[in-house]
Amino acid sequence: MSGVGPVEPGEGTREQDTPEPNSPAPHRSSGARLTHWYARHRRPVRAAALAALLLAGGTWLFATRPRTPPPPEAPYPSQVVDVTYLDDVVTPRGVRPRSFSFAVLLSVESGPPVTVTRLSQPYAGVSLTSAPRAPFRTRAGTGRKIVITMHVTDCGKAPKDAGLPFLDVTLRNTRAIQDYSYIPGPRYARHLSAALQVACGNDSR
Repeated sequence: MSGVGPVEPGEGTREQDTPEPNSPAPHRSSGARLTHWYARHRRPVRAAALAALLLAGGTWLFATRPRTPPPPEAPYPSQVVDVTYLDDVVTPRGVRPRSFSFAVLLSVESGPPVTVTRLSQPYAGVSLTSAPRAPFRTRAGTGRKIVITMHVTDCGKAPKDAGLPFLDVTLRNTRAIQDYSYIPGPRYARHLSAALQVACGNDSR
C-alpha cells in the first residue's frame, strides 16, 4: 500500500520558532544594547551635547575677552603744583606799617583742578594774607598769580635774616588733601630778608 505522509519542510525553509510568551528575552551583545539605548535617547543626548558645547564656548569667550583697564588715579596735588616767585618785594599803598607784598605764580600741570585751602608762613611775629583769599581753585594747564602780603606783628620774634624761607600751602583735589611747603628760591629769600630789616629797622629790639 502506498500513501503520502506529511510533507516535511525542506532545508532552510523552517520558520524561526516563536519564543513562548513567558520565555526570557534573547541575549543581546553590549554593542547592540548601546545602539538600542542611543536610538531611544538620541534627541536628549544631542541636546545635552549642544548645550555643553555652547556653555564651553561662552566660558571661553568670557575668559579670553580683554578686560577694560580701570582709569588711572588722579595724581596727588603736590605732584602737579608749582609755586614760583614773580616780583620783588614791594610796599603797596594802603597797608599798615611793617607790611610788604610780593607775588608768586601757582601753576597746575595736569590732573583735576586743585584748590588752595590755606596759605601760611613759618615765622613767629609775622602774619600773612593773600589775594585772592583762600580757598581758590586752579585748573590744570593754567596758572594763578597770588599777591601775598606779610605783616610784621612782633619784630622781636621776626627773623633778622630769612635764610631759607618757605610758604606752607594746603592743597586739595579729588585724590587727596596735602600740606606742602614750597621754597620760592634764593631771590625770594634775599628780598624777604631786606623787607624784614626795613620793617623793623627802627625797632629797638
